[in-house]
Amino acid sequence: MRPTEVDGVLKFLRSAERLKGSFRSAWTSNGERESVAAHTWRLCLLALVLADHFPEVDFARLIRILIVHDLGEALHGDIPAPRQDASTGKAEQERRDLLELLAPLPEQQRRDITALWDEYDGAETPEARLAKGLDKLETIMQHNEGRNPGDFDYRFNLEYGRSFTSADPRLAALRAVLDAETLQRAADVASDAR
Repeated sequence: MRPTEVDGVLKFLRSAERLKGSFRSAWTSNGERESVAAHTWRLCLLALVLADHFPEVDFARLIRILIVHDLGEALHGDIPAPRQDASTGKAEQERRDLLELLAPLPEQQRRDITALWDEYDGAETPEARLAKGLDKLETIMQHNEGRNPGDFDYRFNLEYGRSFTSADPRLAALRAVLDAETLQRAADVASDAR
């Protein structure tokens, strides 16, 4: 590597480190806010343990997509799903942030990583569709096991990301278990509030 490439890679990695301190709307089981980096790590772990059930998917490509899917959130953070609507422009902002974050890297790396992010956003390939589905399932799983604030809306999760988790029977089976957990968690919170 040329010294300028080393400098660019280090600058990029130092900026991406912000994901460790960028928080999501989920809470961990010990009551701490979940970071974007922690979500991405467990999402990749979820893909790893399910890989054998999806032989038609290019696993290496899936992992690359998962690693970069929230990378743009390093600059402006995450917008929780309940606060998203068509007017938030979440995807457009994340893509702009991604491009800014990637700027120090060599051009080919910028193109490759941007293409992976675009593939995820478009959800047109088997890998991207699976990435979207797993992303939704990991989020619901974290919501179900986290020590969340008292006003946490568990019922939102019952429809969250359903379009990405219902078409594939393997994801639908996981979703059914998580939906049952969600209903139980919502009922527990309602009974505690009485």
